[in-house]
Amino acid sequence: MSDVTLAAPRTPTVYFIDDSATMREVMKIAFRKENIQVVTCPDAATALAQFEEVAPDAVITDVIMPDKDGYEVCDYIKNHERFSSTPVLLMSGVVNRTVAEKAMTVKADELIRKPFQPHDLILRVKKLLNPSSAKSSDVASDAPVWSGADGSSAGVPANPLSTLFAPPASAAASYPPAPGFAPAAQAPVAVAPPRPAYPAAPPASSFRPAPAPPAAASSAEIQKLRSEVRRLELLVKKLQAELDAARSYSAALEAHFQSAESSD
Repeated sequence: MSDVTLAAPRTPTVYFIDDSATMREVMKIAFRKENIQVVTCPDAATALAQFEEVAPDAVITDVIMPDKDGYEVCDYIKNHERFSSTPVLLMSGVVNRTVAEKAMTVKADELIRKPFQPHDLILRVKKLLNPSSAKSSDVASDAPVWSGADGSSAGVPANPLSTLFAPPASAAASYPPAPGFAPAAQAPVAVAPPRPAYPAAPPASSFRPAPAPPAAASSAEIQKLRSEVRRLELLVKKLQAELDAARSYSAALEAHFQSAESSD
């Protein structure tokens, strides 16, 4: 009777790229009980340098970072000969149509809003690592099924981001007026009393021209101001996400210390 040796299942490697040290520590704690190796990196350059040594099975990256942003990281991965099939999950403090369109342009696989629950992120990563089991579980669950243009079930689309901000179907309908409805009678128009006569205008030589209004801001200046406002809004969202993550991290550490003390 021959002995059969079964190879141990391979542990997938997931890169988590975020310039927040708090977020990186939270992710280490969140994935500690999962059969997933998490490599945390403070910036894109550090992560890309390690790709050649340890190839990623999935990449989670923040959108706003000091060197290369998340869109550039995703674009690099999707156009790399070796890593093009690697799923990429983008994190953003603001998720709107503009962010979704940029994520679709660089062929991102997922987009998640910060702050988020670590459990939700873990579920999304598992679906990216094992899409076949994710499709079967989605069909069996109560999750909504994506529909095709004709209303038939089409399963999960090739890029779910394309339906994030799809315009809702128009449900407006015109209805005939109710029976017996008649418009209200128009109120009589009051005639204003005649205005009193004004004295004759002074000679034209006594008039001074009104100062010219200030020149309207150019479209380039307006666009620059809008970009600055958008940048500040993203920065506020990012700081709020880091504050929430720090609170979650503190709570997790406190729970960990309490469990360690009780076990001792």
